[in-house]
Amino acid sequence: MIPLSIPQLEGNEWKYVKDCIDTGWISSAGSYVNQFEQMVAEYAGAKYGVACMNGTVGLHIAQIISGVTSEDHVLVPNITFIATLNAVKYTGATPILVDVNADNWQMDLDLLESFLNENTTLKETDGFHFSYLMSTDKRVKAIMPVHVLGNMGDMARLVEICEKYHLDIIEDSTEALGSTFNGKHAGTFGKFGVFSFNGNKIISTGGGGVIVTNDKDLADKAKHLTTQAKVSAMDYIHDEIGYNYRLVNVLAAIGVAQMETFPELLDNKRKMDAFYRQELQGVGDIVFQSIDEEVNPNCWLFTFKTSKMRELLAYLNENGVQSRPFWMPMNQLEMFKEEIYVSNEDVSSKIYDTSISIPSSAGITQEQLETVVTTIKEFYKTQK
Repeated sequence: MIPLSIPQLEGNEWKYVKDCIDTGWISSAGSYVNQFEQMVAEYAGAKYGVACMNGTVGLHIAQIISGVTSEDHVLVPNITFIATLNAVKYTGATPILVDVNADNWQMDLDLLESFLNENTTLKETDGFHFSYLMSTDKRVKAIMPVHVLGNMGDMARLVEICEKYHLDIIEDSTEALGSTFNGKHAGTFGKFGVFSFNGNKIISTGGGGVIVTNDKDLADKAKHLTTQAKVSAMDYIHDEIGYNYRLVNVLAAIGVAQMETFPELLDNKRKMDAFYRQELQGVGDIVFQSIDEEVNPNCWLFTFKTSKMRELLAYLNENGVQSRPFWMPMNQLEMFKEEIYVSNEDVSSKIYDTSISIPSSAGITQEQLETVVTTIKEFYKTQK
């Protein structure tokens, strides 16, 4: 079976892990934690990085520090992995789901701007201006754009919208290490960006994440909260509710090794994407996710649309090519069915019904790529 997306571990991973074990530094203290978060931040062009257990907790902490409360709304795209919505719910806030663009599958900014213009009003609280949703009289505190599949939308326009409506930007960049918009890296357009290093990501620590920001006070606060809010190096004194969210040194060691090889892995992903687009262009009724001119994506997980999605899905998996359907839209999940969903044509549903992800490991071989393409072409021949 050609796997969907697995890590490529061919650098110094074992050497650094062995160093952790030999020295006994395997927990949340240790040099590799600091080194890893600095490497990720520097690569992204951010001033500070804070390593954490995974991307989900990174999104949770970023919202807490941004002042998101149970009395607030947070805007999120309707197409995303469920971790985005879970992180909002951890704060007690109420999500507002926004449909996505039919071409690039990112949050529909026309829809977003129209919704904010028609449904919110500006209020001043303690000298600060906030947008309030008129139907609930709740503050719309933040927006969490998700760079779906490592692609990006018009971030310049998103920033303008958020400035106009006084929204904090917390980028869910969990899939987007290596992706840029006009040369600016994903995760650096707002107050916080969060990356994930789960086992299926472009690089992996098994489980892990990094919060990035350009504000030292915010970074210090994130590190404080993720380490149980402990204020004394000696005594067990804590000044607020904290969280045991720090990444452990042994996993950070893997991350350091992965960052050392990341440029090569990123290049492999982009070559994979180019090969698939060239070889599958015009095959059956396949439609690719569009990429705007300003965007240079990391090509994390190759996904395309076809009306034969379910049939192709079964065929590929039966013939040794591991493939998966796309995420179910958030408004279709039982726990989110009652949330506000901003949509005109329910594009999310159409994308979900027709999209399939195919093998995209950073270490995928040319032989495997050709096998995937050949198997897909064979399927469409049987459909004629």
